[in-house]
Amino acid sequence: MAKIKLTKNELKVQKDALKMYRRYLPTLTLKKQQLQAEIRTIEANANAVRAQREALEEGFHSWIAVFSETAAFPEDVITVRNIRKGTGNIAGVDIPTFEGADFSRGDYDLYETPLWVDIAANHMEQAMSLDLMAEVLDEQVRLLEAELLATSQRVNLFEKVKIPETEENIKKISIYMADQQVSAVVRSKISKRKIAQRNAIAHERVGDAV
Repeated sequence: MAKIKLTKNELKVQKDALKMYRRYLPTLTLKKQQLQAEIRTIEANANAVRAQREALEEGFHSWIAVFSETAAFPEDVITVRNIRKGTGNIAGVDIPTFEGADFSRGDYDLYETPLWVDIAANHMEQAMSLDLMAEVLDEQVRLLEAELLATSQRVNLFEKVKIPETEENIKKISIYMADQQVSAVVRSKISKRKIAQRNAIAHERVGDAV
């Protein structure tokens, strides 16, 4: 604990600081709770997207063997040309949002290529879109978890350090000032008593001289 001045001005500084900590702590606590809730929601959404991706694969199970025929279906037939992202804001944190993706398809002869190649390409685009969406959701969670950590640290700092420390400082200064006030009263009474005693002695001497 830092050394503090035991003065009236310092007492005001400490009281103002305590008032500020108590005013901001509920806001920080609310933000912490909001971040926790949002993270849980986004994680659930990411899990749902991945489950949808798995369901898509299962529904397209009959085509998996076809994909292995690289001569008929080259691996680079589908490429991501552009990922469209927006920006959102949660509890003061800017996060990316997934708005879609644009794909390019490799050149292949539409007349000589079997129809299933187009179907497989469509499937791959859907699967890749879901993968990209899950990645963006993961990035949202990462950013919000970083903010949650910082917010939790501030809450703990206020709750466990700043508020107790400031309350202790106020108590220490108040006790010191009260003791000083009592001492001043005592000194004043002693001084008055001594003055009264000196006056009384002086009067007695005057009386004896007369």
